[in-house]
Amino acid sequence: MEQWQKDLIEVVEVVADEVERFFLGMNDMVDAFFELTEEITEQIESSIATEVDLYLQDIAEPILDIYWELEDIVADVDSGFPYSVEPTAEQNPACIGCRNYHGNVYSGNLLVCGIHPHGWDDANCPDWEQED
Repeated sequence: MEQWQKDLIEVVEVVADEVERFFLGMNDMVDAFFELTEEITEQIESSIATEVDLYLQDIAEPILDIYWELEDIVADVDSGFPYSVEPTAEQNPACIGCRNYHGNVYSGNLLVCGIHPHGWDDANCPDWEQED
């Protein structure tokens, strides 16, 4: 083999080594670029999530305050649905233990019993009957 052929082979080998080293370096650069973009993406997502969370808190807090206030107001208002009231010593004492006692409130009006819808005035109702 002649010298010029040996020189050409050597030049080709050097070029091949340099090209290989270049692409290995590029591979490292690409890996570093991907790591950097992942870190930036995570930071941006975290920042966006924090901003959205703060924004929603700024919006949600006043709305929830209004909701809780409305809930308190609605709880104080008679809903129109019947509910029971037990007779006590202060309210309808003649009805304690009476089988005729109804004791449901309808739209804010207590129906004490069918015989005396508004209850009896004292503790001795003439229509009192023992509960079963």
